[in-house]
This record gives sequence, structure tokens and C-alpha cells, in this order.
Amino acid sequence: MNKVDNLSPAKLGVLLVNLGTPDTPTPKDVRQFLKQFLSDPRVVDLSPWIWKPILNGIILNTRPKAVAKLYESIWWPEGSPLMVISERQREALSEILKARHGRDIPVELGMSYGNPSLSAGIDKLLAKGIERLVVLPLYPQYSCSTVAPVFDAIASDYKQRRNYPETRFSKEYFNHPAYIAALADSVRRHWQEKGRGDCLLMSFHGVPLRYVTEGDPYQAQCQHTAQLLAEALGLSESQWRLCFQSKFGKEEWLTPATDALLESLPSQGVKRVDILCPAFAVDCLETLEEISIGGKESFIEAGGEAYHFIPCLNDDEAHMQLLADLVTEQAAGWLKS
Repeated sequence: MNKVDNLSPAKLGVLLVNLGTPDTPTPKDVRQFLKQFLSDPRVVDLSPWIWKPILNGIILNTRPKAVAKLYESIWWPEGSPLMVISERQREALSEILKARHGRDIPVELGMSYGNPSLSAGIDKLLAKGIERLVVLPLYPQYSCSTVAPVFDAIASDYKQRRNYPETRFSKEYFNHPAYIAALADSVRRHWQEKGRGDCLLMSFHGVPLRYVTEGDPYQAQCQHTAQLLAEALGLSESQWRLCFQSKFGKEEWLTPATDALLESLPSQGVKRVDILCPAFAVDCLETLEEISIGGKESFIEAGGEAYHFIPCLNDDEAHMQLLADLVTEQAAGWLKS
């Protein structure tokens, strides 16, 4: 009979999660990515009898080529910006956790859609001997269409395993003081380097209004984040606006819409705007193309004079310290054993 070693501490690991990206900016890989993403009933919860013919018959035959061109416009020599930055985050978080806690705490990436999958990330961590796991989705505000799919996928993965690690799950951090401070610092640095616009726009990814009326707290959490950031920056109500981007489909989504707001501001006397996307932890297609490029075109064509996009927190030092805080908070009690 094997002797049980009760003196060995259970090894902790971290799964850093984001939405994901196509492997390449080609129609083939974009189609594969969109199919997986848009087939998730958490993302589009229409009846499969209605949605699948639309998805397979129309969207996947028309959208991949156009979306691939958009990805190509923001693709880096090293690869997808989201993946390149995520890898930098993984390395930085691992180093910070080791410095803080005096032990190796492996960190791996897992994407809700595309590669590396959540299961692949868990496999890597288990291969390193972890017995306890902190799952950290990089979505500050909870939504049933972003955070919930991560929980679903983790549960589905565990159903296939004879054994799985003791797991804690970070659900949201929309009002975490370190998150608000990191956002505020990024805006202040931008103002110091580029000057200050007439208005600061905080553009959050949108969701269908129906999700909110059915219980999703996302809108309220976005409003809370925006208010806290405005207060941290000392902004009056006329100096900032909250808006929602990336509408998809014909259903009513949260408003005001970012694109419509940008087109209306110049006629209201707002000629210079600064814009950031607090719901995104990593720059990606929705920030680098939709907001940085497309948003600027809309604003300038409407009569705006200066448009400045403030990058996501990415692997900024303050952001990485925040992520380490979130891991440490979730692992309370584990790090002492």
C-alpha cells in the first residue's frame, strides 16, 4: 500500500482565458472560428431550428471573406494581436506570482473559441502536476455571453475526466480598485502624451437588450465601471460618455451605439474625442479595427477634428499586478499550504 505524503502542498495553477482568435487571417480559418463562436447558444440563443440555417446557409458563406480582410488589416508579423498579447500576459503573470509567493505557479492560456482551447490549457497544467486551479476569464464585466461560456466549457471538460483539479472561478472584477486605477492611469498617460480631448468615450462591447431584461447584470456593471473611472479622473458628467459597440443582427441591443454617437458628436460641438474600451483586457479586432480605425473614420467624416484611441490595458504593469491580485484573492488559503 502506497504511503500518502501529507507534507507535500497541493500545486496551484492558473488558466488565463479570453475569447479567442482565428489561427490566421484567412477566410478558411475565420470561417472555422466564426462557426464555433456563433454556434454557442450562450452567444446566440435563438432556436437552433431558426439559427442554424441562417448561420450555415448565409453567414458562414458570406461573412468569412469580409471578416478575414478586417483581421488582415490588424494582424501583426508575430500573429494575431490578441494571441501575441495574451502570451505576454501569461509570461508576466507567471513571473509576478512567483515573485510574490516564492513558488512556481504555472499559468497557461485557454480560449473559449479557437486555439489553444480551454481543454488544451487544462491539459498543460495537469501535465505540470497542478491539483488546484484558478480560472481567470479576462472579462471585467460579467455577461452570460462571455463569462458563462467559460464556466460551461470547464464543466464540460471535467465531465470527460476521471479526476480534475479543485477549482475556483473568477466571475467579474468590474469595480475592483486596482482595475479602476489601472484604467485611470492609462488615460492619464495618454493625456500627458497626446493632449486631452473634449470628451472621453468609454465604449463597451454590446449585448442584446433582451439579455439584460432576462437578468444579465452586464449593463449595470458597465455603468458602474464607467462611473468609477469618471470619478477617478475627476470628470464632470459633460466630459464623458458611455456607449456600446459591435452590434450583430437585427435584435435591439444596448444603447447608445458607439458608431451613432461618434457620428453625432461633432454636430454637438465635440470636435476632439478620446476613446477607450474598458470591457476588453486585450486589444483585438473589435478595438484595433472597429474602434481605432473604423471609429476614427466615422468621427472625422462627421466633422470631428481629433480622434485618439487609448489602447487596452494589455500587458501593462498595473494591469498585470491586478491580475495577480485576482489570482491571489481566489487562491486565498491555498497559498498557505
